[in-house]
Amino acid sequence: MKLTRPERRELLKKRLEEDPFLTDWQLAEEFKVSVATIRLDRMALNIPELRERAKNIAAEAFSDVRALTEEELIGEPIDIELGKQGISILAITDRMVFGRTRIARGHFLFAQGNSLAVAVVNSELALTKSASVRYYKPVYEGQRVVAKAQVIEARGAQYVIQVESKVNDELVFSGEFTVVDVENKGGAQHDEDRS
Repeated sequence: MKLTRPERRELLKKRLEEDPFLTDWQLAEEFKVSVATIRLDRMALNIPELRERAKNIAAEAFSDVRALTEEELIGEPIDIELGKQGISILAITDRMVFGRTRIARGHFLFAQGNSLAVAVVNSELALTKSASVRYYKPVYEGQRVVAKAQVIEARGAQYVIQVESKVNDELVFSGEFTVVDVENKGGAQHDEDRS
């Protein structure tokens, strides 16, 4: 059943609220219309193009992060709650893949997970103490990796953070990162010594 223009625009608005990182091409495919139609609909709804949406979301999500600069975080942050959790999206580009297979090099997935784990720590100076990681499936050029970090334990100045990275809801990478809040380590260590 074909949607009317107002119906399509209302659904488009809802879809971009659910997933602001959808491309015009993906939306055109989903709504079975041309990319030009999607662009016109976005313009009529005052919804910026993907690059601008991503920049706005990243700036808002990153505003409270203290341990890293925006350039140091690998991937675009979409939600960071200091001391609790965070989400970032990494678009795999041609510079991130092996030339022959077009498979993403593992260190990019590690860097996304590691930097997100550090970013969720509420500190000016947080460093990774250790990491245990696992790769599940290859990730290819053009895919988007959604990483979710969750603080599973916080004891003194040490945080254990679980990160799961998925492509289209399929697990491709996971890691458990132990991150130390170096800024507060002295005070935390002192308290541990007294107990």
